[in-house]
Amino acid sequence: MVQSNEAASSEAGGDDIVMSFRTERSGMVGRIVRLGPAVDTILTRHDYPPAVAEVLGEALAAAALIGSGLKFPGRFIVQTKSDGPLGFLVVNYETPGKLRGYASFDAARLAAHQADGKAAGSLLGEGHLAMTIDPDGDMERYQGVVALDGASLGDAVLGYFRQSEQLPTFVRLAVARVARAGGRGWHWRAGGLMVQSLAPEGGHGRSLAEEEGEALAGADDDAWRRVEMLAATVEAHELTDPTLTPERLLFRLLHEEGVRVYAPAPLDVYCRCSRERVGAFLTSFADDGMDDMRDADGSVTVTCEFCRTPYRFEAGETT
Repeated sequence: MVQSNEAASSEAGGDDIVMSFRTERSGMVGRIVRLGPAVDTILTRHDYPPAVAEVLGEALAAAALIGSGLKFPGRFIVQTKSDGPLGFLVVNYETPGKLRGYASFDAARLAAHQADGKAAGSLLGEGHLAMTIDPDGDMERYQGVVALDGASLGDAVLGYFRQSEQLPTFVRLAVARVARAGGRGWHWRAGGLMVQSLAPEGGHGRSLAEEEGEALAGADDDAWRRVEMLAATVEAHELTDPTLTPERLLFRLLHEEGVRVYAPAPLDVYCRCSRERVGAFLTSFADDGMDDMRDADGSVTVTCEFCRTPYRFEAGETT
């Protein structure tokens, strides 16, 4: 059984959404994310190699899953730094539902990595994964850091919950490159599922709004193991399938538990860059510090790492 609250449609399909849910029998909570045009825009504007695009797509799905739980204006940031071919990536989720991200990689090392037949997940190598909550206003910034040891990004995210949140958590991330209708090229899709066990207060269940965002441990172990086993049957293709709505997928996975879904929240691409911001950045350089940045005619062009928008400043414009 899948029930919707009054604000949710009876069959909430579509792309670029995140939907919260709760299991009726066991009181577990979770979110499911479906990314279509948003993830395709971010990945294709950089023309990443497929292996790099897959890892960045997973990071975008993870940021949407976790960041959409923020109950205040701000940002949730996923960032990796490691010694692998994919040395650095960063994804920002900004309330209420805006995403951006980019990755930096070594093309020669990536080619050698693929020639050796290594898995895409090991592109990260060894290093660390940082998850940062950056609230607006005077609220304190929080960051959790976990080690990367060559495992997948999804494994590192689970490590974050075990270490920082200490919550029983299931996370599955998926990215796929799908042929467009009529054979007109390819487009990227991504999806994710997260389920968590939160302890009820005084033996009574809570509303989803109360449950989300609270780090409470001690849920019934048998109930958690049952729900985790059901969630683990999800296939990667189910998380990215545009014909399978989140409600239908949740029913397929958790119908034995009974599922209550909540109104889906939209996700979209954004960037914070502007000509004014870039100009202010350039004025922080001394004149001789900009010499290596100038073109032959003395102009300076700066391209945003996130959205690839170029900003050109004529000679003397930034000094």
